[in-house]
Order: sequence, then structure tokens, then C-alpha cells
Amino acid sequence: MARKNIISLIFALIFLNQFQATAQQEINFHHESTDTARITEILVAESAQPQPGSLTRIAEHFIGKPYEGGTLDGDETEILRVNIDTFDCTTFVETVLALAYTAAEHRQSWHDFVYNLRHFRYRNGDTDGYASRLHYVSDWIIDNSARGLLHEVTAASPKVRYGVKSLDYMTTHRESYPALTDDENFRAMKHVEAGYSNHRFPYLKGSGLKGKHIAEIARDGDIIIFTTSIRGLDATHMGIIKLDNDGEPRLIHASSNAGKVVIDELPVADYIAKHRSDGIRIIRMKLD
Repeated sequence: MARKNIISLIFALIFLNQFQATAQQEINFHHESTDTARITEILVAESAQPQPGSLTRIAEHFIGKPYEGGTLDGDETEILRVNIDTFDCTTFVETVLALAYTAAEHRQSWHDFVYNLRHFRYRNGDTDGYASRLHYVSDWIIDNSARGLLHEVTAASPKVRYGVKSLDYMTTHRESYPALTDDENFRAMKHVEAGYSNHRFPYLKGSGLKGKHIAEIARDGDIIIFTTSIRGLDATHMGIIKLDNDGEPRLIHASSNAGKVVIDELPVADYIAKHRSDGIRIIRMKLD
């Protein structure tokens, strides 16, 4: 009996080592030791707050971090990439969301952060090839809303409008996406896009939109999505709303123009007017 127990233990340890090695391969850190330490530090600090899980408070940890596009694209294998040193607008929002969600669960481990980041970034929370990443914002909103992680509040505004658009920008601009040179990835993305033919979505028209209109429905920490008139594409930018002391919505975002993460000097309504944004959508993190 003792010999059988020893053999079972050996097999269990072999399986555990294999599982840990596989799990390790599924995550690519920018700088593992410093990233995990910094993630833990932020989670510990945020968890100590009376109401943990503030997106704006967490977002401010990254003010001044450099802007960098394409950080999720690597070799042919799609894996979860963690980078808290440089951001584009999407990776910034996803990172802050995952940190806020983890802290709101009163968890302080980088393992829990990685779990939540994967769930925000990938369809059904699973990394299963390039097309499993939620590339289109509409896909990202619908998938995360269906799993109870996000909630769209755009339609709460009396100024809401509805647009209809077929999302196919990625496959019609295949040359702009290195991963789509692979025929299997291309076919998988075509399949995803087929689900968004004549997709209907709510938005607030950018022209004439005032700060008070946004403040009527937005809370501090809501995510703002900037829609676009570009054919086949639903959005071009995103950031996090911060209400200043006067209740004026401002934008914390990874700005390509500024080259870093900033609290924009312009109120959101003025930012929309300056950049002639087509419209906006407002998304909120949801906790059970």
C-alpha cells in the first residue's frame, strides 16, 4: 500500500510540474519579476481602500507610462501578454479593468489579476488562437456583458441614437494585420465578423455633446469608447472617465499624440469636439 501511495504521489508531482510549465508558457510578461511585484503592490494598496476597485485611482498609477502600439502581437502563437510598462489605449483600459476587478474581489495576487485580464481580453475568457482575442470593441462589449463583467449604459441617455454597421475592417485590410497572413487566422476572423453583419449598437452623437450630457449618465471610472465613421470599424479609441472636483468628465487614456498615459487637459466634451469624434459609448465595470 505504501509503495502504491509513493507511486501515486510521484505521478501527481509529475502532472503538477507539467501543468505549471504549461501555465507558465501561456503567459508572456514584459518583465516578469518587476511586473508581478508591481501588480501585487497596486493590488495590496487598492485592497486597503474602504471601497476597493476604483478604475480612476488605479489608472493614475500609470500616468506618464509610454504609449506603444502592437504589444499584443508576437509570434504565431496567441498567448496572454502582460505589459504594465507601455500601453496602447486598449491594453491600458484592459489592464486597469483587470486590476480594479481583482481588488474589488479583495484579492491581492498577481495570479488573480492574470486570470481576470484573460477573461476581459478573450472570448469566453479562453485563449484559443488569434480570433479568440476580442479585437472589435462591439465584440468585447457583448462578450464581457454576457458574462456579467461589463454593462453598457449608453442607452440611459435621452440623446441615445442607434447605428448599424457591418464589422469587417480587419479582413478587408488584411495587409495591416500580420497575423492574418495566416489563412487559418484569416478564416477564423471572417467567421467572427460574420456575426457582426449589420450590427446595431447605441451611441451618443459627438457633435453638440456637452459635458453635462455625459455627466448625466457617466460615473467616475466608466469606460468611454469613441466610435468612428470608418467603414467596417466600430471604434478608434477608448479611455477612462475621471470626474474632476466640479463634476466635469475628463479622460485618462494612453494617448498616441502625447506619447504616454495622461489625464487629458481638455474636458471630454471638448476632446470630442477637437478630434471631431463621430460619437461615444459608455461602459461600466459590473460586479455581482
